[in-house]
Amino acid sequence: MGRYLLRRTGFLLGSLLAAAALLFVLLRLLPGDPANALLSVGATPEQIAAARRQIGSDVPLPEQFAAWLAGLARLDLGTSFVSRLPVGPEIAARLVVTVPLTLLSFALAVLIALPVGFVAAWRSDRWYGLLLNGVSQLGIAVPVFWIGMLLVTVFALRLRVLPAGGFPRGDWAEPGRALTSLALPVITIALVMSASLIRYVRSATLDVLGSDYLRTARALGSSFAGAMWRHGLRNASVPVISILGIELATTFLGAVVVESVFTLPGLGTLLVEGIAEHDYPVIQGVLAVSTFAVLMIGFAADLAQRLVDPRLRAHVGGGRP
Repeated sequence: MGRYLLRRTGFLLGSLLAAAALLFVLLRLLPGDPANALLSVGATPEQIAAARRQIGSDVPLPEQFAAWLAGLARLDLGTSFVSRLPVGPEIAARLVVTVPLTLLSFALAVLIALPVGFVAAWRSDRWYGLLLNGVSQLGIAVPVFWIGMLLVTVFALRLRVLPAGGFPRGDWAEPGRALTSLALPVITIALVMSASLIRYVRSATLDVLGSDYLRTARALGSSFAGAMWRHGLRNASVPVISILGIELATTFLGAVVVESVFTLPGLGTLLVEGIAEHDYPVIQGVLAVSTFAVLMIGFAADLAQRLVDPRLRAHVGGGRP
């Protein structure tokens, strides 16, 4: 396990470096010069040259990339072209909205998907098992923003029981209002995420229900619940854990999209504002934080999978559990 951890950590660091390089290059391939964000229409060549020197776009790209990497190592994401404020603290302030939105949505999606996916597999020969399976397939095809607009129409505009968007100015100083503001976004993301997760839970449960070890346990006198608890739960959880990591990363990215629908002051809104204003440090910072978060979630999911399944630890350790 120790050797695997070192190897996986090295792979994570390599992935972070590759992601940073790809992100840097792709942003530089966009048309226009980043210095244009500082200039007005009709700027003179001297003003353009001065703006390029100010933001450092006049130096070769390898030097720009090295300077950006050095800043990342110091947790310095640069300074906004528009507000002239450090990007790092601005992103940290927006994470106060995005992180709770992600975690609450993910928790609700898991609470929905686990029992529904199990019932859809356990009663796959009944009408309600088929109905649950069909509803989950339909949920995968529905865009998340459409669900959001539908919920706003019903609960905010017609019933007037939940706000259509926004967030308290004091952030979490008023927990009740903050949670109320996140209610519709959380439900929106959870419904979409749980639809795909139900499919994976159902598939893993069907594999367990048709396994020889479960039939043997039942033949030896174990009840269905006891056999599932002792033998089925761990085997079914191994593939689901890896999917949970993917779904958590997808939930984080989905939260960034949904924030724009509900006008929440999170990373999604900050990214949209940065794109509209051609604020490269803000765009680069938000995308870097989002990419690194997704890679870290995958890393944690891999470790959790090996902690749950001793067979994986034995394989990694050369046959020693």
